[in-house]
Amino acid sequence: MDPVIVVGAGPVGLTLALALARHSVPTVVLDEGPGKDEQRPARTVVLRDDTAALMERLVGHSFGDQDSGARWAGWRSLRRKQLMRELTFSDEMPAPLHVPQHVLTGALRAAIADERLVKIAAESKLDSLEQDAGGLTAHTRGPKDTWWRGSYLVGCDGPRSTVRKLLDIRFPGRTAVERHAVAALRTELPGPGEAMLHRAPPWRHGGAEVTGRPLADGVWRIDWLLPPRGDLVTPDALVVRIRETLAGWCGGSTPPYELLDTGVHTVHHRLARRWRSGRAFLAGDAAHLLGALGTQGLDEGLRDADNLAWKLALAWHHGARDALLDSYQAERRAGVAARLRAADQSLPILRGGGGLRSYVPGSARGHDMLLADGHVGRGPLGAPGSYADSPLAPEPLESEVVVGTEPGAPVADVPVTAPDGSLVRLRDRLGTGELLVVLVAPGTVVWERRHWVTAGIMPRLAAAVSALPHQAELLVAESYPGAPAHSVLLVRPDGHLVTALGGVRPAELYTAAEAAVGGAAQKRRAGREDATEKAESTASAGRPTTQ
Repeated sequence: MDPVIVVGAGPVGLTLALALARHSVPTVVLDEGPGKDEQRPARTVVLRDDTAALMERLVGHSFGDQDSGARWAGWRSLRRKQLMRELTFSDEMPAPLHVPQHVLTGALRAAIADERLVKIAAESKLDSLEQDAGGLTAHTRGPKDTWWRGSYLVGCDGPRSTVRKLLDIRFPGRTAVERHAVAALRTELPGPGEAMLHRAPPWRHGGAEVTGRPLADGVWRIDWLLPPRGDLVTPDALVVRIRETLAGWCGGSTPPYELLDTGVHTVHHRLARRWRSGRAFLAGDAAHLLGALGTQGLDEGLRDADNLAWKLALAWHHGARDALLDSYQAERRAGVAARLRAADQSLPILRGGGGLRSYVPGSARGHDMLLADGHVGRGPLGAPGSYADSPLAPEPLESEVVVGTEPGAPVADVPVTAPDGSLVRLRDRLGTGELLVVLVAPGTVVWERRHWVTAGIMPRLAAAVSALPHQAELLVAESYPGAPAHSVLLVRPDGHLVTALGGVRPAELYTAAEAAVGGAAQKRRAGREDATEKAESTASAGRPTTQ
């Protein structure tokens, strides 16, 4: 079968190609550039805990241990001279990962260099695309004009996506929602390792809001919120901002610093009308733009790649299920749309300024809490999206139990015992294309696996797992947040909870697994099509004919 064509070699495109390779699917990545990435210390990304785990799983190392990546120790919100809110990250509230984008892309390229299933075609600019019943044909311009044949194609080619334009998909939204002046510099600041948000700082050129976020090796990224339609930020004006901000945070005197990079970051909010057109899909900035109030567009783009990879792999290996492929748009577009709505609803409150809101008791503290949520990954602005309303969600099951994770949400990363008896993290078992079945069995950790693997409910559960309609791995956890003993959790290949059952229920486990891989949705779709055909046939039979 023909490979999957990925258009764009940014972090999202490279992540998708590497994830597909882990599912044994070959890909061709069309890279418009020369195959190298410009080093820009001021262009950084903040990844939530689960997307950071995805990247570390794909590239094979932890960014938090590298010279250029950092996990924050805490978060502080200040307003004028007052400390409004302080958070300390822990196992219960994992720290975001902050890393320069070129470091992330470089790690992905290094991992792909050892991956035989991924081919990167540098200096290959897409200029035409044709679809047929068996696949797609794409043409690229470059040193050599080339025709490429693929089974599916994914446009990860950024805000000005050629794929989106060739598919004639609209990209409505808002331009210049926010503007920020950005600087990356090396210095020493109070609270090392702690990110901070300072609203209405009490110095002349502080502006309305300043954010300081630490990287590794004493480097900080500092962002100043700019007026929506203000003047250009000159180098001299930016140096004044830097010196005043550092002095304001360091007791009045500017500490020594080394300026590494500067820029202006403009935030747009846009959402493509469709994310699928036949065998072609959109992902990342080609499908959505967001980033106001601390939200992270690249984090959402990596979730796109994680969601789509296992579905394309299933279609590539076992034949297309339209219901499964359609669920990519249904799940991901709804999740991004919810975050955009939350940001658009919050912007007038947080950026409106003045008015009666300024005098409402507690309003400033509430605003700081809302902004913190966007930056640290909580609440409607920052928390990972849930697929509770997914077409892949099973119908309510009789033996369902409530656990600490809502159905459709990402699972907690608990220790589990693997089939070979090793103790690993649950997220380490993701990304293979298999479903995960997790038995919560307190006390198993104190016994060797050979003593309990053939005891109690384990043989019956193992038999039920082996009979599922899709390959699955059986894991055992000592505990899971909010889960009663002997609960059985069914987890999708991308780490989202399908359901939690009370005990071993083979028939219900089978039903939930079938729904998770699109079988139930496909049957519902076929039923609707049959009903439509019957209705049309009946209507046609009742019409008078003309001689």
